[in-house]
Amino acid sequence: MAKTLVAYFSASGTTAKVAKDLAAALDADLFEIVPEQPYTGADLNWQDKKSRTTIEMNDEACRPSIAGEVADMAAYDTVFVGFPVWWYVEPRIVDTFLESYDFTDKTVVPFATSGGSGLGKAPQRMQALASGARVLAGGLLNGRPSQLELAPWAERALEA
Repeated sequence: MAKTLVAYFSASGTTAKVAKDLAAALDADLFEIVPEQPYTGADLNWQDKKSRTTIEMNDEACRPSIAGEVADMAAYDTVFVGFPVWWYVEPRIVDTFLESYDFTDKTVVPFATSGGSGLGKAPQRMQALASGARVLAGGLLNGRPSQLELAPWAERALEA
């Protein structure tokens, strides 16, 4: 039987709420991508060129460490990966997650929350990082969608 995982990184709690509701709507397992070194408010100040997030996002090779791991990634056929959009793509910690597991023959569906931009090149970047996976276009899930709205969204995302 096919199993689904909703994995997510949330800096402020917005993506966490959507991820939890999506997992509930799909009866999927949930995994939070937690940074080994938590982000502070100062770290998240994208207007500060010396903030941690700015430094990370300007370094294509940066891979922040994750605390914890998915117990049995091999058990999942579909993995929804959620994140806030940073600099028009996924945060580098999501790159760490994608490079930490074997995604061969899995379907990966990106979903994001954003204050003003779309997914940008995140799906294409994620395809390059999740070797062997089929990464779909996914989409933005802004505006606090309900569980009743999330299940049909997921079905449409998987058909794309």
